Amino acid sequence: MNRRELLTGAAALAAIATAGRAFAAEHDHSMHDHHAMSSRNDKLIAAATDCVTKANLCLQHCLDLLGQGDQTMAACAQSSNQVAAVCAALAKLAASNSKHLPKLARAAMDVCKDCEEECKKTEKHAECKACKEACAACYEECKKIAA
Repeated sequence: MNRRELLTGAAALAAIATAGRAFAAEHDHSMHDHHAMSSRNDKLIAAATDCVTKANLCLQHCLDLLGQGDQTMAACAQSSNQVAAVCAALAKLAASNSKHLPKLARAAMDVCKDCEEECKKTEKHAECKACKEACAACYEECKKIAA
């Protein structure tokens, strides 16, 4: 393993660990203080959080393969990175029942659909298939809010 691969892997693992802790803290907080506000968004919060987790795992897998020289995973890595960022914001806005949630849900639908399509191309990898499925589920929940 060369230095670049080691640094890339370490950065991705740090991002995954940080996201996991942030979502656990946010979930805990929303369950105690905002349960009444978020109850109508619970399915969206769950779908967005799952999408972030699966996208981060997909991203790490793509980075591992890119580190081995497999350039076919570049677009998948990029789309999973974007969907993780958007869905993290989506979960936060849904938990706080933000008035901006419908607008972000519409944007998230586009990002989720793009990632789903990209992961479809690489779904022979379990991580990509799981990400594709999580994106599809999040897309469906976003449709309910964006309408």
